[in-house]
Amino acid sequence: MRFYPMTDASVEDSQLDSEYKTAREIGKVRLGELRLYFRSGLKTYYIPYHDIHRLFRRVLAVPAKLCCGKGDFEIENLVICGPQDQELAQVQLPGKKAAQILMKELQERVPEAEFGRPPEAKAAE
Repeated sequence: MRFYPMTDASVEDSQLDSEYKTAREIGKVRLGELRLYFRSGLKTYYIPYHDIHRLFRRVLAVPAKLCCGKGDFEIENLVICGPQDQELAQVQLPGKKAAQILMKELQERVPEAEFGRPPEAKAAE
């Protein structure tokens, strides 16, 4: 398997492969000892925890017509930001419960990161 870095940090594939196999999997995301992995298409990307500066959930409401009316499907995403709150990745998650579990795990693994939306996003509301 080939791994692609989302930041400047590059590591030998043998180290990444062993950590990836033992990592905890939640949807498309895997939580290793030192890095967060996620799949997009046929590629697997990684971000070292020390390069993550902000994490938050982004919930997209997709309007849908159902047999008995209208409704919205909520699609949960994990947004990973690097330095200067630059978005590195947005990873779709299987649901609300998985998103909550993932955020709790990430708070334990990346305590120095900020959790929640960037200040400019809060001001735009």
